[in-house]
Amino acid sequence: MMNDVIVALATPPMNSALAIIRVSGDNAIELVEKMFSKELKNISGNTMVYGFIVDKENKKNIDEVMIGIYRAPRSFTGENLVEINCHGGMFIVNNIIKEAIKHGARMAEKGEYTKRAYLNGKLDLIQAEAIHDMIMATSEGNVSVAMSSLKGKTSSVIDGLVDDILDIRSLIEVNIDYPEYDEASLITQFSLKEQLNKLKDKINKTLNDGFLGKIITDGVKVALVGKPNVGKSSLLNVLLQEDKAIVTDIAGTTRDVVEGKINLNGLTIHLYDTAGIREATDIVEKIGVSKSKEAIDKADVILLIFDGTNKLDDEDYKMLEMTENKKRIIVLNKLDKGENITGLSGIEVSAKENNIQVLKDELIKVIGINTKDYENKPMLSNTRQIGLLKQASKYLDNAILANDNGLSVDLVAVDLQDCYYSLLDILGKRRQDEIIDSIFSKFCLGK
Repeated sequence: MMNDVIVALATPPMNSALAIIRVSGDNAIELVEKMFSKELKNISGNTMVYGFIVDKENKKNIDEVMIGIYRAPRSFTGENLVEINCHGGMFIVNNIIKEAIKHGARMAEKGEYTKRAYLNGKLDLIQAEAIHDMIMATSEGNVSVAMSSLKGKTSSVIDGLVDDILDIRSLIEVNIDYPEYDEASLITQFSLKEQLNKLKDKINKTLNDGFLGKIITDGVKVALVGKPNVGKSSLLNVLLQEDKAIVTDIAGTTRDVVEGKINLNGLTIHLYDTAGIREATDIVEKIGVSKSKEAIDKADVILLIFDGTNKLDDEDYKMLEMTENKKRIIVLNKLDKGENITGLSGIEVSAKENNIQVLKDELIKVIGINTKDYENKPMLSNTRQIGLLKQASKYLDNAILANDNGLSVDLVAVDLQDCYYSLLDILGKRRQDEIIDSIFSKFCLGK
């Protein structure tokens, strides 16, 4: 498969001024030469060539193009690579791709160009995932975290942990294989504990940064919760600055969770307008209330919304109790109609009058993340990476426990070896084909 020549559109599949078609593989340059108006075999790498894509069989020009030649290993994929810069009409694009396939290329799979770059050692798995994160970024925070990983800064942090383990294991191996070697190299239970604990501190810090990185990458889930007709949907529409949710004076209008997202202080906020929570008799409304409770469980922050002009009732107190262990903001809405008589202190807003800036400010404060503080800071950013680091931390805990219990250093070394492998898996330095295929299948075609 790696010897195949692959072809795909690298720009969005839509009519536009220009499009880029990528052709990659050992024989990519020779293949494109068969459909180009000039010889390419003697063209040096990193060169642009003007000419025409030609259907030589039918003796007709397909398009006027500029071709970029990139010779292995100095290309994105590490292979010979050609980028055809053509006019962006999809009719032309498809004809060029058909011509390439006619001469022996095949359509690339999702993420196959980046996968080949990884397999050819041009980047590690953290950098490869960062490319996908850059493409999918919806905020400055997303871009900052992804860019740091793309530059290799995050990989350097994991490489540092790997080196620390190798240093400890090398001392252990000396003590196992050459116990008479040099007294200065002898490792004691105390000195080993000291080194293991230092490594544990570094992993804990990297984990904490990783949890933050995941929040910056994935965004913060915020659920709008309250009884029917307190203004949840109106508030959602004002936050989104669009009429996303249906708003009426009829209580219980929202029957399902309505979603939207905003960019707040460089962070993506995922908003979930839930069905009003109350004792429902309607089967459809019951399902909506059930989904609302699920949204509460999954949310990072709750906006608990009340009609500030009404006194609290039993259902209000139940919601206060239901959310008391969650990070929440008490929001008192509809205060354009009168004074706050709930007896609660909270953020006073009027969705009707678009008076919600104080709520945005409080949300930023409660989330407690200023993405500018973390610009260019290396940090893990997804479930796979963090899960493997947590696994590494668990193996290290086992090694620390074994050492504390006075077990022999060769048994401690077994857990350290597993810790080492988990760190290598973060970087993708131990190839596991099923996992690799799953990661790159999430990429877009042509990347």
